[in-house]
Amino acid sequence: MRKRIVSLFMVAATVMSLLIGCGSYSPKLPTGSEEADIFVAPVEGLSEDFIKGMDISSVIAEEESGVVYYDENGKEEDLFKILADSGVNYIRVRVWNDPYDEDGNGYGGGNNDVEKAATIGKRAAKYGMKLLVDFHYSDFWADPAKQQCPKAWRKKDIDEKSQLLYDFTVESLNTILKAGADVGIVQIGNEINNALSSEHDTEGIMQLLTSASEAVRQVSADKKKDIQIAVHYTEIDNFDDTLNKAQTLQDYNVDYDIFGVSYYPYWHGTMDNMTSVLTEIKEQYGKETCILETSYLYTGEDGDDFGNSVSAEDALEDYPVSVQGQASCIRDVIAHASEAGALGVFYWEGAWIPVGSDYESNTKIWEEHGSGWASSFAKMYDPLDAGKYYGGCSWDNQAFFDFEGHKLPSLDVFKYVNYGATCEPQILAYREVKIESGIKEPLVMPETVSAIYNDPSITDGVPVTWDEDQVAAIDTNVAGEYTVEGTTEDGTTITASIKVLNVNYVQNPSFEESDVSMWAVDYPNGNACTDIQTKAGDAVTGEKSFHFYSEEEQEFTVEQTITGLAAGDYTAVANIQGGDVGDDAVVVLYVLVGDERYESEAVVLDGWVNWKKPQIKDIPVDGSSDVTVGMYVKCAAKGWGTIDDFEFYCQQ
Repeated sequence: MRKRIVSLFMVAATVMSLLIGCGSYSPKLPTGSEEADIFVAPVEGLSEDFIKGMDISSVIAEEESGVVYYDENGKEEDLFKILADSGVNYIRVRVWNDPYDEDGNGYGGGNNDVEKAATIGKRAAKYGMKLLVDFHYSDFWADPAKQQCPKAWRKKDIDEKSQLLYDFTVESLNTILKAGADVGIVQIGNEINNALSSEHDTEGIMQLLTSASEAVRQVSADKKKDIQIAVHYTEIDNFDDTLNKAQTLQDYNVDYDIFGVSYYPYWHGTMDNMTSVLTEIKEQYGKETCILETSYLYTGEDGDDFGNSVSAEDALEDYPVSVQGQASCIRDVIAHASEAGALGVFYWEGAWIPVGSDYESNTKIWEEHGSGWASSFAKMYDPLDAGKYYGGCSWDNQAFFDFEGHKLPSLDVFKYVNYGATCEPQILAYREVKIESGIKEPLVMPETVSAIYNDPSITDGVPVTWDEDQVAAIDTNVAGEYTVEGTTEDGTTITASIKVLNVNYVQNPSFEESDVSMWAVDYPNGNACTDIQTKAGDAVTGEKSFHFYSEEEQEFTVEQTITGLAAGDYTAVANIQGGDVGDDAVVVLYVLVGDERYESEAVVLDGWVNWKKPQIKDIPVDGSSDVTVGMYVKCAAKGWGTIDDFEFYCQQ
């Protein structure tokens, strides 16, 4: 009997051990609203299964570099437990094929090979978190700007490369699963907008995706495990192009489950646009969607003397640079993704923090352990980028831990977002005061200014007193820009930016309004090469601009006729940017007044957002003639660009 009891105890202990290894850990998460150090408005209707993911690919390199993580009580703790206790339920890890040079020195960025992914997956499973495996199919970073194939795949034709990719995917997944990881999603490629593993043509990219998909399906069947497949793009601020990506996947019958996107609020347009993109993908193509990367900064400081990818100047006004601002932004990203029916949101590298105490010691650690974004050993593989700019972490001001590894309250946004969290109302910042006034119009300064509170439902204005002398010095009879200082009732000094503007007689000058009928477009060579594009990064104002591109030679005019102008001398202005237009390109702004034609000097388009501003001054208008304002472009095939913000105003 005694032996049987001992035997049963051993069996029970073994079962318990297996359960722990399979993720029996259950964090104590809120079941209702709680008092907290941050304010989080609950997201109505948020699914309990919503993915609250975190990419922590650099964690092993960080720990090997001496980084220690602390929970909210200041106690040293396993990062994975901290994340689980904070509501994170999914871990994402990138996988590079061979991120080492011939001597075994790591390229950096976490040195994320398959073995590290397996270890991270096992540790995630211990705390009940599933794993997303992010195959880059490269030996180092893959993104829209670079998609190098692994060293071992160079000089292989597409069929050979497809087989190698298939084999690598199967072997890697088996290794990761064998370690005990609970793999739920496999991402086949990383931000593959322009290429995948050195393949740039569409057919080659689709062939590689098909091989990757077949490999995942094979492992899934062999292991009798439901593993979803994600395809990953970025630049979703370009609505039409993103839909074209989904259409291409459908046209080539690529077998996948999730259309994944990167959405960084600084770069990828509004959250409303993000919601529209994800909604359209799901409705039109029947695919699940997921935000595979996002982030937001909590400080403008740099923790390791290497520089940051995002600075305080990049912050959005609604989310002041602060711990609360970080939490509020991620809460809203989750809300907008949920509205679109997305599976979830993954935060990118939320635990990548500084190592060492000064730049000299940091550099040694980055080189030895790969905890910087790149080491000098990467220069042979990636000479144009890592080979020139290798060094530390540019993401430390976007982590959910301070520079010493202490958990920030903003990390708890993941556990509070279902039911909300409350705290004392607090003003985080004052909104920019921008006043535009037409020439000779009376200038009225506001009596209150708008504050940004931790609780966004509070919209009370705050009384302000303006410097009377500075206000009196503004001349509203001529166009100009001014600043006026003011003091709020709590003693905060703020500045108002004031513009006295000429009256712009061009209608819908920035193409933001849906009605563009006032604009006439003509194509002398018959090649209709233009459209209205929705992409904030390509616009001067708002999100829309007049876009041109074609595989053939291009020639077009875009113009608007204005009637009823008073007599006087006028100025015309427009903004244009682009490139690859050819040496013989002609780009001019023009104005027609009756039979007279006026042209600006020709401008040279020389790169993305290198905005040119052609201008024509002293245009005589007699008060009886119609006036046409337009842009003429003649350029080579594959030339591209956008036109925005036309102006036509009377000189005073």
